[in-house]
Amino acid sequence: MRQPRLSSVVERRLLVNYRVDPDTAARLLPPPLRPQLVHGHAVAGICLLRLGSVRPVRVPRALGLRSENAAHRIAVEWDGPDGVETGVYIPRRDTASRLNVWAGGRIFPGQHGHAGFEVQETPGRIRVAFATADGDTRVDVTVEPSRELRGSELFADLAEASRFFRAGAKGYSATRSGRHLDGMELHTDAWHVEAGRVRSAASSFFDDPDRFPPGTATLDCALIMRDVPADWRPLPAMAVR
Repeated sequence: MRQPRLSSVVERRLLVNYRVDPDTAARLLPPPLRPQLVHGHAVAGICLLRLGSVRPVRVPRALGLRSENAAHRIAVEWDGPDGVETGVYIPRRDTASRLNVWAGGRIFPGQHGHAGFEVQETPGRIRVAFATADGDTRVDVTVEPSRELRGSELFADLAEASRFFRAGAKGYSATRSGRHLDGMELHTDAWHVEAGRVRSAASSFFDDPDRFPPGTATLDCALIMRDVPADWRPLPAMAVR
């Protein structure tokens, strides 16, 4: 079945980013993917995404759906037919929408687990927490908007961080079969991010000492995207070698 392009509005997207030891990140990646390095660090994080008006392209916006979603991500590169390509590897996607759980991997790329979300949002503070139904993953993040990106060892300023994440629009997700990765690409002509200041961040994924031994994953920075129209375009599946 041909998977449709989807239109949406990114109502809120938090990118909570960690700098990670490259060898540790590499162990989490299926070939042919390898970590994309920034100043000697791998880059990983959590994307906390509320999408609105989600519907196939050409379907009226009024018929679109809304959902809270989360993805754990690692910035990656791989050798494509025209040279090195960049994007993100997503070992896990979760959503509050049971429709997304059913449709992910069937109607559109990306298998999803189900999770319960708790969101508290004001102009000056955003808290997103979720726990997965299978008990495997918990996240609780509070971020405040900031005029500048401060304290990051990955990026000199907001403009550099924005360029990096905009170039990583291709996302490849783990599948239950383990034989291939589902792919989807974000397209927008209205890309815009704000700097964020992390007030607190807890993640069972990044805080797991078996996955990330002490000192191998350090919270670095956060970015905020709000009210950005975006299309999501399926990519050909990538074979795992």
